[in-house]
Amino acid sequence: MCGICGVVYNEPGRVDPAVLRKANDLITHRGPDDEGSYADEYAGIAMRRLSIIDLSTGHQPISSRDGTLHIVFNGEIYNFQELREPLEKAGYPFKTRTDTEVILALYEKEGTACVRRLRGMFAFAVWDSRNRRLFVARDRIGKKPLLYALGHGFLAFASELRCLLQWPVDRTLHAKAVDYFLSLQYIPSPHTIYKGIHKLPPAHTMLFEKGKVTVERYWDLPLGGPLLTQSVPEACEILRDKLREAVRLRLISDVPLGAFLSGGVDSSIIVALMSELSSAPVKTFSIGFEEESFSELPYAREVAQAYGTEHRELIVKPEMADVLPKLAWHYGEPYADSSALPSYYVSRETRRFVTVALNGDGGDENFAGYIRYFAMKAAKLYDAVPGPLRKATQAAAELLPESEAPFSFFWKLKRFLRSTVFTDTAARHLKMICYFSEEDKKGLYAQGMLHAAGLDRGRERADAEHYLDNAFLRAKGEDFVNTMLYVDFVTYLPECLMVKMDIASMANSLEGRSPFLDHEFVETMFRLPGDWKLKGLKGHKWILKEAFGDKLPKRIQRRGKMGFGIPLGSWFRGQLKDYWRDHVLSSEALARGYFNRSALETIWDQHQSGRRDHGYRMWALLMLELWHRQYEPDFKGFS
Repeated sequence: MCGICGVVYNEPGRVDPAVLRKANDLITHRGPDDEGSYADEYAGIAMRRLSIIDLSTGHQPISSRDGTLHIVFNGEIYNFQELREPLEKAGYPFKTRTDTEVILALYEKEGTACVRRLRGMFAFAVWDSRNRRLFVARDRIGKKPLLYALGHGFLAFASELRCLLQWPVDRTLHAKAVDYFLSLQYIPSPHTIYKGIHKLPPAHTMLFEKGKVTVERYWDLPLGGPLLTQSVPEACEILRDKLREAVRLRLISDVPLGAFLSGGVDSSIIVALMSELSSAPVKTFSIGFEEESFSELPYAREVAQAYGTEHRELIVKPEMADVLPKLAWHYGEPYADSSALPSYYVSRETRRFVTVALNGDGGDENFAGYIRYFAMKAAKLYDAVPGPLRKATQAAAELLPESEAPFSFFWKLKRFLRSTVFTDTAARHLKMICYFSEEDKKGLYAQGMLHAAGLDRGRERADAEHYLDNAFLRAKGEDFVNTMLYVDFVTYLPECLMVKMDIASMANSLEGRSPFLDHEFVETMFRLPGDWKLKGLKGHKWILKEAFGDKLPKRIQRRGKMGFGIPLGSWFRGQLKDYWRDHVLSSEALARGYFNRSALETIWDQHQSGRRDHGYRMWALLMLELWHRQYEPDFKGFS
């Protein structure tokens, strides 16, 4: 696992090694074990290495035999040995045992098509000095990040956004990105918070040649394909074999490894399979809170005991939020998933003992684990209820008490009934997941932000709704559950969940691996009927539990989805109360011109009085302000 960066110019003699070195130094945390660079008249590429495989000879960049191709690579290729064998037989003179060199050899033989052969997580760049061509690729699911910026006569790329700020790129703040952020808690690709910087989307490649950028998709989930099987026992056998293989591949390492264990179904299955495949006890790591309704530690302990793991726990307390400015720096742009905080701390604790950690990410997206899948399915049935009765129940929902407990009954019921106002699928989905709705924003935004976001012109649909609708349209024709899963696979999973996992782990020089997100496993699971994943209105992950029921303690099988939230409601009424007000309601923050002070005061007052729980919204507003204080975009307010 590494961090990479580089720059390519249209004209010779413009590469500044000092700038390249400074950009590379900013991602030292991604690779504390080694560094390297290559530069010529037109290009410079650099990397920081976290040594996982071939610890002694894995130095990058690696160059081809004739010295014309040069690669920097971030990630792991799990089938690199399989790919290497025919190349060796054909006479390729490998100098190392690394997957990096296999990619380069494959590129030399197959060109840009090589990316289709790779199984793993990756972002890499190949500089062809003979043809002055840069080829960049990102893995199918989006586990490894890659950003780029076009400047006057150059293109720069990097694993993290702040590296690109070392070159003269357009740092103008992108107001629509802020609008996306306040809807979704993240900024989706290809956008970033800056107008001049872009994310390469997952499953895409990019060519930069003669000043022209070409971005292409090379993979998608198997839409419209035949079902894998009509037999549940056969499906369970395939599921077990495929996931076991994915775990086995991710146990390949020359350094110590362990696992994150939440006590949920997904991470528990991963730990069970690791225990079967490992000769020594698995090292497991869990995180919890003093507030019992938010803590999964009792479940994690039960699984750890069942499999005899070397188990360690960490309790996250409000005072540990003093790391938030550092988190804002690491993310490089506003990001509001509050589980970024416990994810950072569990990664830090884990790194004390291992260098690689497997996790259960992707289980929910493969097998319909989120509450919203049930809610969207139920909402379709609710559409048959007569209009007057629907309106009456929706009005009654607003009278229900607020609750800060994660996914409490009232929380779920209110969000469900509010979403049924909409009949459009994308609008309904957005209502279930959004932080600030269109109506919220009309009261929250100051005039300049209203104009920049297009809300003062009566836009028909939110930008975030358009974004989700495009994903729904691509999955047209799939059954309802698989359509929902597809939407999350191309929106929430890569743009929010994978960003959190990458930043939280790499900030602590820890490599995270996700067996559920092996692309061959994902392709296979997508060919199972959606009704086997969400059976009826209660059977979340039904087929997964059928396949691995004998591996899970009964209490783990029966428990519902808890989520990885933190007790923001109580924190913002307690130890973080003054911290929020001192930042979000400061004269410095208000002078930026985003928001009406009166709207912010209302959020504050309602939350402190207990009339409303605005914890998640307050977190988003705080993270936006903390980002501003870490970075200085070209932003003078709105006019």
